[in-house]
Amino acid sequence: MTEAKYGDVSVEIKNHVASVEIHRPPHNFFDVQLIRDLANAFNALDEDSACRASVLCAEGKSFCAGANFANRNATGVEPGTEKRNPLYSEAVRLFGCKKPIIGAIQGAAIGGGLGLALVPDFRVVSPEARFAANFVKIGFHPGFGLTYTLPRLIGVQKANLMFLTGRRITGEEAYAWGLADVLVETDRLRTAATELAAEIAENAPLAVVSTRTTVRRGLSEAVQAQTNLEFVEQDWLMRTEDHREGIKAVAERRPGRFVGK
Repeated sequence: MTEAKYGDVSVEIKNHVASVEIHRPPHNFFDVQLIRDLANAFNALDEDSACRASVLCAEGKSFCAGANFANRNATGVEPGTEKRNPLYSEAVRLFGCKKPIIGAIQGAAIGGGLGLALVPDFRVVSPEARFAANFVKIGFHPGFGLTYTLPRLIGVQKANLMFLTGRRITGEEAYAWGLADVLVETDRLRTAATELAAEIAENAPLAVVSTRTTVRRGLSEAVQAQTNLEFVEQDWLMRTEDHREGIKAVAERRPGRFVGK
């Protein structure tokens, strides 16, 4: 077994399957450094012949409950100071990785955490999983390339339903909508994800990478172009009263009192 560490991300390779685990329990909030560490881990696996497929998982109650808004500097840039968010540069690196990734999604995948959950080729979920693009509830615009990846996966109508209501959907709904590929009980989540990765890993590795590259042709470039647009919208919304109220409302666990300013 091969092991490595990238900040709060651990990697173990066994039988040609890598387990890439996030260690920020209980909710695994992300910042620029975490996404950079993940990108570094997957880039290294792309160059490691011992790995043919990976399982992306997380320690704790949630897969990833979104960005750490308590630390604005760690999640991007101050409004009006940059033309591109460095967080999204790292996210684009994730979408450009070469080898198949299976996501084992437990608990919540919220906001940017949903964006991270869409990096893998396939998602294995439990009934307790929850998915939400809750940006409008904090007076904000979707990011992490979600305005490209989510409609591509579940269709424009269902994506808009998630974007414009901010509602949470369950693991069962995610499976029915095509957001998830395998639905299992929580105690089998990682086993099922590893089994799917192993099913891929038993095939000819060069052919797998070649086929995946063709199917995903242009994906990372499209995500980069879309995150550029998303950041323009986020930049001005970040300076609004509604966004400040939305962040406060979430912290206080109440609906936002928005005024359109």
